[in-house]
Amino acid sequence: MLNYLWFFAAALFEIAGCYAFWLWLRMDRSALWIAPGLLALTAFALILTRVEAEFAGRAYAAYGGVYVCSALFWLAFVERTRPLPSDYLGGAVCLLGAAIILFGPRLSHS
Repeated sequence: MLNYLWFFAAALFEIAGCYAFWLWLRMDRSALWIAPGLLALTAFALILTRVEAEFAGRAYAAYGGVYVCSALFWLAFVERTRPLPSDYLGGAVCLLGAAIILFGPRLSHS
């Protein structure tokens, strides 16, 4: 369960960092948005290393599912746009996939 908290925190920093660049490049805001964007992206990378997983690739794959749901959270609460029912369904499928990747049985394929 702690992994999901790390994933959620990492996702918020990743989205915030990317959003800072979005503001600068797509919304014609000041280039000063680059600095908090870079700090947020650095925090994202550091937080993601806290995940308990044997392999980085598996941690990143599971993180993807949590990232999708976090992006929908951002859409709703920061951008104030209501997610569609299909967004909720897609997010649920992504979380299920993340759980399977993270907690599924490790079968040997030798």
